[in-house]
Amino acid sequence: MRKSISFLICTVVWFVSINVWAQKPKQAFTYEKATFGAGCFWCIEPPYDKTKGVIKTEVGYSGGRSADASYKKVSQGTTGHLEVIQVTFDPKVISYAEIVDIFWKNVDPFNGDGQFCDKGPQYRSAIFYHNKAQENIARQSKKKLEQDPRYKKFGKVQTDMLPFDAFYLGEEYHQDYYVKNPTRYKFYRYSCGRDKRLKEIWGTEKPAA
Repeated sequence: MRKSISFLICTVVWFVSINVWAQKPKQAFTYEKATFGAGCFWCIEPPYDKTKGVIKTEVGYSGGRSADASYKKVSQGTTGHLEVIQVTFDPKVISYAEIVDIFWKNVDPFNGDGQFCDKGPQYRSAIFYHNKAQENIARQSKKKLEQDPRYKKFGKVQTDMLPFDAFYLGEEYHQDYYVKNPTRYKFYRYSCGRDKRLKEIWGTEKPAA
């Protein structure tokens, strides 16, 4: 009889604990997004893909006037869109401030008419902030760069700070271009003078290529 009562009590406790666990609200786990214009979007994926805490990267277009975008339209430089990268990251592993720092080290923020060998409004550098917190961090980082005496010789920081509106995913052949076409990618990057210019600006703070 005692065994039966003990078994009954254990069974009731087990069911109650299971019910409580099931009713306990689960914490929503959310990643964050960061969006940047950094010139040719082929060259900005590698640094983020190699970074711990980055979940995925996608390249595409943002900042334009029309409700859609394609490489053919954007490359004409008349739509207002920029070539951009959208980075999905885990804020528990890497902060937005660190994500922004990677961006700076992979662009020429003193070039206002494009990036490296690519000229035109679609290639200019920009930080698209998704919320007020991101805006504050982005503007603070830009101000810090502007006030750093090491970079005064390069002139005014031309990188735009823009509110994020929409992201239009780029064509599939542009995604992970450096993986799909390693030889062409390396040739383009070298001939465009990207690494040479980055070294001139950032010195030993070498970006991941």
